[in-house]
Amino acid sequence: MRQFKFILTIFLVGYFQLATAQESLSLKDAITQSLQNNYDIKLVHNDLQIASNNVNAGNAGLLPVLQGNFGTGGSRQKTVQTTSTGEERRNDNVRTTNMSYGAALDWTIFDGFRMFATYDRLKELQKLGEVNEKATILNTVAQVISAYYDLVRQQQLVVATDSALDISRFRIRIAENKLEIGKGSKLDVLSATVDYNTDTSAFLQQKNQLLNAMVNLNQVMARDLNIKVRAQDSINIDQRLLYPQLQEMTLQLNPALQHAVINKKVAELTLKEVKGQRYPVIGVNSGYEYSRSANPTGFNQKFRGRGFTYGLTANMNIFNGFLQRQNERNAKIAINTSQLTLEQMQQTINADLLRAYQDYQTNLDLLKVEQGNVEIARQNLAITLDKYRLGSIAPIELREAQRNSIQAITRFLDAQHQAKLTEISLKEISGTLNIQ
Repeated sequence: MRQFKFILTIFLVGYFQLATAQESLSLKDAITQSLQNNYDIKLVHNDLQIASNNVNAGNAGLLPVLQGNFGTGGSRQKTVQTTSTGEERRNDNVRTTNMSYGAALDWTIFDGFRMFATYDRLKELQKLGEVNEKATILNTVAQVISAYYDLVRQQQLVVATDSALDISRFRIRIAENKLEIGKGSKLDVLSATVDYNTDTSAFLQQKNQLLNAMVNLNQVMARDLNIKVRAQDSINIDQRLLYPQLQEMTLQLNPALQHAVINKKVAELTLKEVKGQRYPVIGVNSGYEYSRSANPTGFNQKFRGRGFTYGLTANMNIFNGFLQRQNERNAKIAINTSQLTLEQMQQTINADLLRAYQDYQTNLDLLKVEQGNVEIARQNLAITLDKYRLGSIAPIELREAQRNSIQAITRFLDAQHQAKLTEISLKEISGTLNIQ
C-alpha cells in the first residue's frame, strides 16, 4: 500500500502544479460570460427587439393617420387676353402667387377585422422572437457546459498521463539501481527508457488536447482565445432524471415545439386577414385647410379661404379575377402545412428525447462499471509496483499493470463525460437546462 500512496501523491502533485499555472474559472462564470458575449445571442436579441417594436396599434392600422401639408408657388408671365368684344390686352411680367397649408386626418374604422388579426399576428411574431432567443440561449449554454466539462476531462487525463510518466521515471530509477548493485540488466534499463519515452509522447499529446479544449471553451465564450483556463476538478452528474417528467416538460418548454405552435397560430391569423378582404373598408376623414392666391389678370384677382373638411369613404372589392378565393385556399394550405410541421416536430423531438434518455441510462450503468475498474486497476498497480521493487516480477508485468491503470482511468473519464453530455442533451430537449 506504500506504493499506492506514492501513486496518489504524484497524481495530486501533478494536478496542483497544473492548477496553479492557470486562471480558475467556474461553470457559472463561464455561462455568465457566454451569455454576455456570444454573437448569436446578440444577433437574435436584435431580431427580438425589432419584433417587439413592431407590436403597436399603428403598425396594425388601428390608429388614424394625421398629415400636415404646405405648398407655395407662383409665376411671372407675359399674357395676351382677348375679351368678348375682340379687345386684346397685353401684359408683361404678370406675377401670380399661391400658398396653402393644412392638416388632414384619415382613419379606417372598419376593414373586415383585418387590423385586429394583424395586431394579433404581430404579437405572435414577438413570441416567435422570444422563442428563438430562448432556443439560442439554451443551445449556447449547452455548448458552454459541454466545452467546460470536456476541459475538465482533458485536465484529468493530463494528470493521469503525467502520473504514468512519473511511474515510468520511478521504474527507470529502480532498474538503474539494480544494475548498479549487480541485480539487474542493461536490457531492463533500456526497456524502461523506451516505455518512459512512450509515456512522454502520450503526455505531450494529451497536453495539446487540453490546450485545444481551452481554445474551444474560449471560442464559445466569445473572448480571447489565448486565455489559459483551469476548470473545476470534478464532473457532477444529475442521476435523478425521469423520462415521464422530461416528456411532460418537453411538450411545454421545448423551443422547437413552441416555434411550430406559434407558426400555426400565425398561419391561422393570416387566413383571417385574407378573409377580411371580402368586407368593405370604411374610413372617415377630416382636416383643416387654408389657401391664398393672387392673379392680377384673373376674374378674381385675389382669393383667400380657410375652413374644416370632413367626409366618409367606403370601398369594397367586388371582383378581382378570383384572386380572393385563391388567396384563401393558399392560406388554408399554409395552415395545414403548419399543422403537419407541428406533428412532425413532435415526432422528431419525442424520438430525440427517448434516444437521449436510453443513452443516459446506459452511460450511467457504464459509469458504475468503469468506476469499479479504476479502483481495481489502481490497487493492482500498487501491488505490482511493490513486487517489482522487490524483484519478484518482470518489468513487462509492471508495464501491463501500468497500461491497464491508464486505460481504466481513460474509460472512466470518457464514461463520465458521455453521461454528462446525455444529461445536458436531455435538459436542452426538455427546455429545463439551467442557465444560471
